[in-house]
Amino acid sequence: MTSPALCIKIIPSILDVPAAQWDACANPSSFHDVSEPSAGPGRDLQVAPQVDRTKAQQAPYNPFISHDFLSSLELSKSVSARAGWQPQHLVIARDDGTVDAVAPTYLKSHSRGEYVFDRGWAEAYERAGGNYYPKLQVAVPFTPATGRRLLVRPGPQADPMRTALAAGLVALCRQREASSVHVTFLPDDEWDHLGQQGFLQRTDRQFHWYNADYASFDDFLAALAARKRKVIRRERRDAMASDISLHWLTGSDLTESVWDAFFAFYMETGSRKWGRPYLTREFYSIVGERMADRILLVMAKRAGRWIAGAINFIGSDTLFGRHWGAIEHHPFLHFEVCYYQAMEYAIAHRLACVEAGAQGEHKLSRGYLPKTTYSAHYIADPALRRAIADYLKRERVYVDADVEELEACAPFRKDLTVDAD
Repeated sequence: MTSPALCIKIIPSILDVPAAQWDACANPSSFHDVSEPSAGPGRDLQVAPQVDRTKAQQAPYNPFISHDFLSSLELSKSVSARAGWQPQHLVIARDDGTVDAVAPTYLKSHSRGEYVFDRGWAEAYERAGGNYYPKLQVAVPFTPATGRRLLVRPGPQADPMRTALAAGLVALCRQREASSVHVTFLPDDEWDHLGQQGFLQRTDRQFHWYNADYASFDDFLAALAARKRKVIRRERRDAMASDISLHWLTGSDLTESVWDAFFAFYMETGSRKWGRPYLTREFYSIVGERMADRILLVMAKRAGRWIAGAINFIGSDTLFGRHWGAIEHHPFLHFEVCYYQAMEYAIAHRLACVEAGAQGEHKLSRGYLPKTTYSAHYIADPALRRAIADYLKRERVYVDADVEELEACAPFRKDLTVDAD
């Protein structure tokens, strides 16, 4: 029996890949076996015989690599060539059209919206006479959340498919005359695999909260040192001092009027923080329609109107906090809406982890622990590659030491151990 012929293609829009085909690679536990392909727009597919169903069922669902999320970015024009994020998705498909592997890839004309900072590399290369842009980014735009980036169907061909995707990214880099390929916020096994393919390896850190099977928020507080426990209780009390009420909105609660309010928060805070918010108003309508049951809005109301909110996406075992905004500013409201409410939701729904986004050492004292994050980088110019490799060697040592030092400052009682894996 001969193996099916494979073809590597560059797709200018995720809309050119049927949703079920993409999701069979991205979130294999979220699609269903059917005996025949659907006559509709590719929402169902025949499962290839080599799929390891046990492994597929165990793979955690990640909302950000889903077709629904990535297509919402494109349909809303939040992601486009004009925005500096030109889709160039790498796809490995068989002759019969079955997609075996994909990598969400973008041709970039800047370094904004990535959260793995390489502007220093760009400035140094351009001072030396090189052109750092365009570059290729394998990532979820504007989303510093760890998840798979080399998306392959489960089975015995998974590792060879990852290797083929890595080789395809290098070939695409040459074809587009790009300076580099950057695979960001990938899991450590993909990081190791790309390192074996010659990609440079980089680390950083975030702060994640881990649910030690807490029965309630008070159960979590009991695990903290007494002084930290008192601080959090005071912050939560002060955050609600102005007759503010908090609401969890998901599913059919996500009406257009709610999105109007939340977008106003996003624009007000994003304009001050980033200069130019990335997401369009249309994005929220589209993603809210496609992923309503995977979205949690924590909204604050005072005097009959919404005044602040945070958007979260719900994975199979993780609540991913993304961004927040407010049109009224009250002491500690940010901590309540973004952190404590996310922890309450995770406890209530038995989720193992809350990822609260990039940066933020202030999260440590509120129970969020340091977690190493990973990125991998192919640099085309040998001289630039040598310089960056030397820098990353020293940076990794610094990150390891930083994580170790932060772990020693965790707010938990000394007689307790919290597993951060």
